[in-house]
Amino acid sequence: MGLFNRFFAKVRGTSTASSLDWSEIEAELLGADLGPALVTKLITSAKQLPGDQAEASVRSILSEQFSVKSRELSSLAGLKVILVVGVNGTGKTTSVAKLANILHRSGDSVLLAAADTFRAAAVAQLQTWGERIGIETISGKEGAEPAAVAFDSAHRALSERSDYLIVDTAGRLHNKSDLMDELGKVKRVIEKVAPVTDVLLVIDATTGQNGLAQAKIFSEAVAVTGLILTKLDGSARGGVALAIESALDIPIKFTGTGEGIDDFAPFSPATYLDGLLA
Repeated sequence: MGLFNRFFAKVRGTSTASSLDWSEIEAELLGADLGPALVTKLITSAKQLPGDQAEASVRSILSEQFSVKSRELSSLAGLKVILVVGVNGTGKTTSVAKLANILHRSGDSVLLAAADTFRAAAVAQLQTWGERIGIETISGKEGAEPAAVAFDSAHRALSERSDYLIVDTAGRLHNKSDLMDELGKVKRVIEKVAPVTDVLLVIDATTGQNGLAQAKIFSEAVAVTGLILTKLDGSARGGVALAIESALDIPIKFTGTGEGIDDFAPFSPATYLDGLLA
């Protein structure tokens, strides 16, 4: 059942859902993390228009929230470095592997850099994924400086004329300034060798409005160019996708919808809206 089923039932005046107060509808939409301003706009529009026009208006309003920036990865000639960042527990390392798999299958040469040197398990996890999909993972010694691993990996990728280097960074709390400063250092060090063409922030869709706070702070630290939204399959709070794109103008580039290597795809605003409005 789509998020807007009861909303549209109220608009049409059909089914038992039509007896629901607008306040209940409002609470439901806010619970899906669409954000207060957007929810107010949707309900105001729905109250002013007949049912069929209201539905068209809702789709139009929602469509306007999406960023108009490109959802494609950079097509810059030569080595393209993708820095993947995020807080702990978002599925960041798995997303790195899934993205690498998509690029590898499309015929691009890809290297992985395990710059999450704080957790040996993270390095081992990325190496295991790399072996499964046939991509080499570059790592340093345990406890090595993340920036040093990233720097060495960039040199290696450049010398091997790889199309992509995807750098997995340590998960960090967005409210820890020292860790955010370190992330900026990793980016600057890489750029001494090759341009960082994309900075992708991984956000767990179930975190709701906290995801918006994460996006703001990470973007200030490393100029995030796109988002990977994970766990969208099991979230009733997927409205955060609209909230982030509307507030920060950062496009969602990929979504993760499961644990499997193939449960990952480019983000389609139209498909996303169809799911919300189904």
